[in-house]
Amino acid sequence: QVQLVESGGGLVQAGGSLRLSCAASGRTRSTYGMGWFRQAPGKAREFIGGIGWSTGTTYYADSVKGRFTISRDNAKNMVYLQVNSLKPEDTAVYYCAADSQRGTWHLGRLTDFNYWGQGTQVTVSS
Repeated sequence: QVQLVESGGGLVQAGGSLRLSCAASGRTRSTYGMGWFRQAPGKAREFIGGIGWSTGTTYYADSVKGRFTISRDNAKNMVYLQVNSLKPEDTAVYYCAADSQRGTWHLGRLTDFNYWGQGTQVTVSS
């Protein structure tokens, strides 16, 4: 079992920045990779990007390349999502997820991840 808890969301003006955190606990050693997703009201959950737990290799969706950065601190079992130049359309609930089963996290599909956090709300005002 892996438990994930996100934090760092909030209300921010357009153009601002936030750093979201994901604290992982439990059997993190079996984790292949971690992903960040977001879900806006009325929309499907969207893959933002991910990071290999041991390799640090990152993948990003084209829609966020250059604005979002994923990093991790294995010693602290933390994964971060730095979000810059925020836009109102970035408003969503942001989730972190863990792939400890398939090793296919880089494909970014919902089914590639078997553990999910509860999400943290990010609201960007114009």
